[in-house]
Amino acid sequence: MNAGGASPDLVVVGAGTMGVWTALRAIRAGRRVVLIDAYGAGNPRASSSDVSRIIRSSHGDDSFYTQWSRAARTDWIALGEQVGQEIFVQAGALWFAYREDGFEAGSERVLRSLDIPVARLAPADVTHRWPGIRVDDVAFAVFEPEGGLLRARLGVRSAADVFVAEGGLLEVAAVRPGSVENDRLVDVVAADGRRWAADTFVFACGPWLPRLMPDVIGTRIRVTRQDVHYLGPIVEADRWQAPVFPSWVDYDAAFYGVGGVVGHGVKVATDLYGGDWDPDAGERIVDAASIETVRAYCARRFPDLVAAPVVETRVCQYETTVDSHFLIDRHPDLANAWLVGGGSGHGFKHGPSIGSYVVSLLDGHEPVGDERRFRLDRSGVPSGLRTRADTAPVGR
Repeated sequence: MNAGGASPDLVVVGAGTMGVWTALRAIRAGRRVVLIDAYGAGNPRASSSDVSRIIRSSHGDDSFYTQWSRAARTDWIALGEQVGQEIFVQAGALWFAYREDGFEAGSERVLRSLDIPVARLAPADVTHRWPGIRVDDVAFAVFEPEGGLLRARLGVRSAADVFVAEGGLLEVAAVRPGSVENDRLVDVVAADGRRWAADTFVFACGPWLPRLMPDVIGTRIRVTRQDVHYLGPIVEADRWQAPVFPSWVDYDAAFYGVGGVVGHGVKVATDLYGGDWDPDAGERIVDAASIETVRAYCARRFPDLVAAPVVETRVCQYETTVDSHFLIDRHPDLANAWLVGGGSGHGFKHGPSIGSYVVSLLDGHEPVGDERRFRLDRSGVPSGLRTRADTAPVGR
């Protein structure tokens, strides 16, 4: 018997940014939807958690992701207006560039071609506008004035609340695929025996997707530990707070950060991959040595933060595909099941656009053009983002 009454049209497993926006888009399209998460929306184990995430349109020469991010920005703003909360904070997004042929210059060209506001700043312009930033080692900076940050945990929980308010059912349960008839999944089942049947299933499980579908995912997604630090400025603390202080990315150095928001410290984190990670059993305590890495970077870029105390830490995770593109495709053996994952460190902001795309697939849309990058059977490494041989694509 189906838990919760009559069978829904759609069960979405995973209430992170990809799952919650898929569920919300689907219910607004007229489907009966159940959204299931093992620990609840915005829980501390989730990749779609923590205080903040960068939102930026810059994606190098890749106009596809640029447009997806820009569209998602509008939806995040609308969600905040709907719930009466500031989910998007327009602090701007600042990129440090060392060379003319890098990611930042490509981003600038694409942003200008799409009429997205962008400015190129000389190092002196950066230090004049944000005195706490040291940029004597960079050639120039690219600034997106309409970028900034998303309050991640608040955003996911707000989307889940709206989903429920609009008629969806949100359940907390750790589920796995259940019965199969011919080439169709019948239901998902929890450890206590509860079952949810549906016409269609979407598995948007973040770091749990490889474990839930090992035969299909294989090594396509790697889950790695990522330590994050929040520093508490002592001197002139107000100028380190968003929106006065921008979100920023040092792409070639593999660091990123966010100004303080709603009483939290200044976020500074390395974007290099950590070790393999178990999202269920892993201790959420940062490596003590990681703070020295952060302080060494601050000495180079934010000298006033070198002695700032660590006021908070987080251990989150990346779920990274080999080419850093998302995985969004039908299960190869189950005609009514879809796999959505591989956030790869840049997925959070794209949640609304991913949700729209997944629902279009459920409606029969066939991938075209750049959308083919999301397929399970893709080969090669597309040019839009870098491979694991380099640093990870930034934007957490």
